[in-house]
Amino acid sequence: MKTFIYPEMMVHVALCTHKLPTSVLLASDNRELLLGELSRYRESAVTSVSSANLLESFRNAEDKSVDVLLVDSITDDSAVIAHINRILKEDGLVVMQHPSLDEIGANTSLMQILGNYFKIIMPYHLENGTTLLLCSKEYHPTADIILQRSDLLEGHQYYNCDVHNAAFAMPQYIRKNYLGIIRN
Repeated sequence: MKTFIYPEMMVHVALCTHKLPTSVLLASDNRELLLGELSRYRESAVTSVSSANLLESFRNAEDKSVDVLLVDSITDDSAVIAHINRILKEDGLVVMQHPSLDEIGANTSLMQILGNYFKIIMPYHLENGTTLLLCSKEYHPTADIILQRSDLLEGHQYYNCDVHNAAFAMPQYIRKNYLGIIRN
């Protein structure tokens, strides 16, 4: 996969879905890739922590202090997810890596835990079959996309508002496997 696709899709899908993302928490060991894309959002204050120990990183964060959380690792730890819920604002959202959609058991378990905290849980595709998971307390990634924000950003090599919406299209076998688990 081209190195620009992952950071553009991780950052811009989230920040063009949230109505007013003023505080972003980045949990990543690949910060440089993502910080370059985040720097395009001048209204957003970005804090960065390591993804090596998510529980410890999130335990120290203030309650309801984050609009958007970007997690550059896979976690199905219910304690970590409870802390994610605690630090996100009432309309917050998180984008995280997750197991391949072909790993139905692992994803079902993860999405069921997330379902305790989020109204919307939707996987989305990157070019090479990799998927990310967007979980939101309020905003729907295809219904609430901020078109003006997504269209006015310049310098993308991959992301645009059409790619944003198309990334959420799921083949029928995925829909069937996750019926009642994916929340959209």
